Amino acid sequence: MSSYFTDLAQQYIDGEWRPGTGSWDIIDFNPYDNEKLASVTIATADEVDAAYRAAERAQKQWAATNPYARRAVFEKALRLVEEREEEISEAIVAELGGTRLKAAFELHLAKEFLREAVHLALRPEGRIIPSPVDGKENRVYRVPVGVVGVISPFNFPFLLSLKSVAPALALGNGVVLKPHQNTPIVGGTLVAKLFEDAGLPGGLLNVVVTDIAEIGDAFIEHPVPKVISFTGSDKVGRHVATVCAAHFKRSVLELGGNSALVVLDDADVDYAVDAAVFSRYVHQGQVCMAANRVLVDRAVADEFTEKFVAKVRTLKTGDPRDPSTVIGPVINSSQADAVSGVVDQALAEGATALVHGTVTDNLVEPSVLTGLPAGSALLRQEVFGPVAFLVPFDGEEEAVRLVNDTPYGLSGAVHTADVERGVNFAKRIDTGMFHVNDGTVHDEPIVPFGGEKHSGVGRLNGDTMLDAFTTQKWISVQHGRSGFPF
Repeated sequence: MSSYFTDLAQQYIDGEWRPGTGSWDIIDFNPYDNEKLASVTIATADEVDAAYRAAERAQKQWAATNPYARRAVFEKALRLVEEREEEISEAIVAELGGTRLKAAFELHLAKEFLREAVHLALRPEGRIIPSPVDGKENRVYRVPVGVVGVISPFNFPFLLSLKSVAPALALGNGVVLKPHQNTPIVGGTLVAKLFEDAGLPGGLLNVVVTDIAEIGDAFIEHPVPKVISFTGSDKVGRHVATVCAAHFKRSVLELGGNSALVVLDDADVDYAVDAAVFSRYVHQGQVCMAANRVLVDRAVADEFTEKFVAKVRTLKTGDPRDPSTVIGPVINSSQADAVSGVVDQALAEGATALVHGTVTDNLVEPSVLTGLPAGSALLRQEVFGPVAFLVPFDGEEEAVRLVNDTPYGLSGAVHTADVERGVNFAKRIDTGMFHVNDGTVHDEPIVPFGGEKHSGVGRLNGDTMLDAFTTQKWISVQHGRSGFPF
């Protein structure tokens, strides 16, 4: 077992590793075998305050540091991830039940985002804007917001912590990171260790492992952070946005999804099956972009369904340490119960189980359901587990209506032999991202990532990081003398 779980089971505040002072511990379990990995005494609201104050103190000098010097930290961090790839992979498998394939996928993207952070340090540019006033020079500077609070989820904790932490730091901010309680090491203190070893000055990045049962809204209400970057459910995201608005903070919200993968009548069925199975079952379906719904034109529905079911039956469920395992455990028992509840509810509503997976502890085998009534709430909500709903449709108009019939709008995909038909279809979908002849699960470092409707507010990646983690400041210079009316 990686030494990360013994060495990093602490808080990281103001450049120091220290135990929390809360009255209880967060126990970090391996979701596959329930082995205790670590015990972390939680941080209190006082420690959240100490973390934010440390970031605030360190940030001023960091913002004044030459961006060429700042970017050296991210170059070193990237090299460290490459050197420690096997250890980090082991930690991902152990702490969140990710398969070997999933760990490799997460690490690949993490390295890509660190490479982008290297360049991001040099991206802010000022402007000089014309003035209607003679002799006036209008300068617009792009400056760091100051301190950013980051709340990361359990499903891709290393990647999704780095995805906000690295750009915020690269752009001259201080950061306080609160990882999910189920992934305190991979999503939290491991990130701190990485940047500490890469030479990031102490105090700039702080990690508090805690729980709202202990700190309430202290993390988002605190007066120091100007931006809260949250990735998680729309229910919690709504609360984060409400509290931020009440305290005049900006929130960047990457929330849940109910994506659809659509198979039109001219699609390559075999290829669409491969894309759909990956899009639904990658990381046990615990992905915001996962294809909850697979919509298939009736012209090809029988062929698609037969091949989809056959492929799903080949997916091996079991120990995520086994390289042949495709479906590992879900994150905890409440998640396993929730997925079981979805299947039971669907069957009670009249659906047919073409594949009905069993549940053993946190191992949830894949299920494939069809015949769910059109009005079922299950078709409109996010299902964070290995359950696919197959939905037939008649023609494009019905497909567009079905895809849009959800409060979410994150990702999606359409399969067709005619690329422009696919693009025109994509334009009609109320979603932040949509893919033609591919899966629904994609993230790239310079393409704007985010959703519409209940799937979020704002974008991340590339130049949108400037909008997220910097602000604009107008400084005017009057080279002559202004005239005043009194």
